[in-house]
Amino acid sequence: MRDILPVVVDGLWRQGAKNLAVRLVSAEGQPLPSWTPGAHIDLHLPCGLIRQYSLTGSPAERDRYLLCIARESQSRGGSRYIHDTLRPGQPLMISAPRNHFPLHEGGHVVLLAAGIGITPLLAMAHARAASGASFTLHYYVSRAQEAAFATEIARQLTGGICQIHCSDEGQSPRQRLAQDLGAPDADTRVYFCGPPGFMARVRDTARAVGWGEEQLHSEAFQPPSPTAGVGGRTEPSPSPSPPPGSAGLCRGTKPSPRCCRSMASRCRSPARWGSAAPA
Repeated sequence: MRDILPVVVDGLWRQGAKNLAVRLVSAEGQPLPSWTPGAHIDLHLPCGLIRQYSLTGSPAERDRYLLCIARESQSRGGSRYIHDTLRPGQPLMISAPRNHFPLHEGGHVVLLAAGIGITPLLAMAHARAASGASFTLHYYVSRAQEAAFATEIARQLTGGICQIHCSDEGQSPRQRLAQDLGAPDADTRVYFCGPPGFMARVRDTARAVGWGEEQLHSEAFQPPSPTAGVGGRTEPSPSPSPPPGSAGLCRGTKPSPRCCRSMASRCRSPARWGSAAPA
């Protein structure tokens, strides 16, 4: 049986037009269990649902866990409850972190995120930046207003190349993936996360240009099935030929004028219920 930990909602604030950041701290005032980039927790909601969410932010912060949850238009209750009912100070129960999407050390790393798929990849970017390791982050959104953690990406992820691409500015995955992937490189690993259509597209693009399956690491985000006990994400497939929506890739390029720093001021909305976002 997995460990269950009591926590308290310490803060809630908007991260982009459709996302809500949730900061959790120990209800007992103790450091929370350590975690590694790509890890997730089970969130036990008072409405009786259990949902899995990736941990995001910096793994070095042991006094808090940070989640970011998108409001799903076809929510079966999880994201709707979090967005509409959850409040600061509310007690919750969570599982200890576990990781089926680990970040490997060494070499160059390319991170490809679409939508709320930024959550595990942001943690990976923080870890690479903290260690001085090489990385490139490409984050695809429909509009600038939908980008989560845009200010953080622009100001804190030093040492790597970070770009946010907006479809309404002619920078959709369809238009950019081949360029962002580039030619395969033996010392590079690619990590990607996002909705099923994005995952299928990046996987097809990677195969077309010759990336090896062993270089590609992925996690898919999608609504839970009617029979699922948990939702919001699916476990990454260990199979060399995972099903559609569970694999993909990419390669970094030099930053363009439409880089994340130029977008930062457009992507953050005010904090909710008086809970300030962390500096």
